[in-house]
Parts: sequence; structure tokens; C-alpha cells
Amino acid sequence: MSHDLDALRARFGGDNERLIYDEGFARVASRLFDPKGTRVAPFAGIPTLLDAPHRPVDWSAPDLSDLDVALLGVPMDLGVTNRNGSRFGPRALRTIERVGPYNHVLKTMPTLDLRVADIGDVPFRSRFDLATSHEDIEATVTKVTRAGVLPLSVGGDHSISLPILRALGRERPVAMIHIDAHCDTSGPFDGCKFHHGGPFRQAVLDGVLDPTRTIQIGIRGSSEYLWEFSAASGMTVVHAEEISDLGLKRSVEMARETVGDAPVYLSFDIDSLDPAFAPGTGTPEIGGLSTREALGLLRGLAGIRIVGGDLVEVAPQYDASTNTAHAGAQMLFEILSLVPFSPSFRAA
Repeated sequence: MSHDLDALRARFGGDNERLIYDEGFARVASRLFDPKGTRVAPFAGIPTLLDAPHRPVDWSAPDLSDLDVALLGVPMDLGVTNRNGSRFGPRALRTIERVGPYNHVLKTMPTLDLRVADIGDVPFRSRFDLATSHEDIEATVTKVTRAGVLPLSVGGDHSISLPILRALGRERPVAMIHIDAHCDTSGPFDGCKFHHGGPFRQAVLDGVLDPTRTIQIGIRGSSEYLWEFSAASGMTVVHAEEISDLGLKRSVEMARETVGDAPVYLSFDIDSLDPAFAPGTGTPEIGGLSTREALGLLRGLAGIRIVGGDLVEVAPQYDASTNTAHAGAQMLFEILSLVPFSPSFRAA
């Protein structure tokens, strides 16, 4: 014991206290600490999504040069069918500290390995009109994609995915991995078909989403009778109760098999998580994923041809603990962590 302790003291004590011997860990530390051994305090500075640099944008003449990924806030919840409040989701995620920058499973530091910036929020013309808001989202994401930049959006309610898919799938329908408690393929509610319970039905009917290359994971709750469109259109649906028997490995395999080598949109609704982990959302459903299961699903997707993604439905006022926003920020980080492994990015 004394010999082992002496060896540890010699290796890690005295002048060697700050040495990191593992080459991979040493490279990570060298990018985060200055020569004096100081790292930027996570609670200091202006809060941004994933602590990425802030890029102010003039949307009349946007300059998105030198970016690989744009983190975009979409503070709009006019499409909710239950509790509102996800308009505060982007702001809540921006206040979360200590997510990343190192992904220890995928061995990447995406905010440093990629050129990433928080480009602020969609410039909405009206806080009252759902149709106009969707037009603004589509126009904004179109400007991002035309600049050759991959959009990762933070909602807002899940209706924001429809205008984003319209921007991404305009030239050819995209595939989708959709992690959620709800299929969101229902018909009109109260005379409106653009609510957060039906974006993916509309995306298929608009010709911007390929249902045969779409998989929905974590589905559960009392609204199954509204979602026959998913099966009728050819989507693969994995209910939450099936995951225990399938296992995460097979669930990931199914997702990868479904999307193949197609361009993929990844949509993550925070209510896919059990309310024990994420109570701050508008339509909570018990029996959901754990945060560990969600992390396993996302990390298993490294290598898909991701072209965009979103994290939606964080409504922080229903969560006194901030756990929901924390989980949301972590899932956003995991989605961003997939981008360096995309064949599109590697080929660039």
C-alpha cells in the first residue's frame, strides 16, 4: 500500500499536479484551460445555447459565413393543445450551465470541433398568429440552409417542425428520427391542422417528409386513436413499452435501418422523457424514457446523415427544479455531437 501511495504521489503530486497523462484527455484539457490552469467559469458571461458564441444576425441581409451549425431559438407556442409556456424554452436552455463541451462517449467536443454559433431567435412578425409564425420559421430556416449551415432549433411547441421540414425538404423529402411520447400525426383540432399534434402528417402530405424512412420512438399515452396516419403512411412506430423488450441496441438498429443513408431530420420532444425526469412540459405522459435511455438512443445514431434537428416542448414554469431545461440542453448537446460523424460533414 505504501509503495502504491508513494508512486501515486510521485506521479500526481508536487510539480506534476496539473499533468494529465492520457493523450486524449490532455488534448481536451488543452482546449479548455489557459496556461495558468484557469477555465472560463460556466456561470459567467452572456448565456447562450450550449455556451456557443453568439452571432448577431441582421435577417434582412444575414451573414452566416464560416458556420457549420446554427443554434436557433424558436420561442413560439401558439400550437399547443394543453398547457402553454414552451415559448420560454429557448431562454430556459440558455441559462443551463455545465453541459458539454466534451462528449465522453463519442469523444468529440462539438462546439470546438465544429463552427457553431447561437444566432438568436426567429424574428417573428406577430406573437398572436400561428400561420404567420410558421411562415417566419420557414423563411428563417431557409436562409440558414441556403447559406450551407445546418440548423438545430430549440422550441417552442412541436408545430415548429412543420415549417422547418418545409425548408429542409423542399427539393426532396427527408427521413426522420422522431423521439416523442406522441406521434403528432393527428388531424385538425378545432378547425386548425397546424397545431403541435399534427406536424408530421402535414409534412408527409406536403411532400417534404418521407414516411417510409421515418421512425417514431417512445410513443405512449391515451391519444393512440388519433395517430392511424403513422401506420397508414408507412412510418415505423416504437412504443415506450416495447423498448424494455427490444432493448436500446435493437431500438437504435431499427432507427438506423429505417433512415438508411438518406438525409435525416432528428426531432426530440422533451415529453419523450418520463415526467420524473422532465416535468416541465405541456403534455406530460408517464411511462416514458429515462434520461439514460435517451442518451443511449442519441449516441447510438452517430454516423447518420443528419441535416437538421430540434429540441421542443420545454415549458420551464412547470418545473421548479430546472431538471427539464437541463435535460433539454443535454439532448441538444447530444444531437449536436452527431454532426461531426455525419457523412455529409466528413465529406466537406
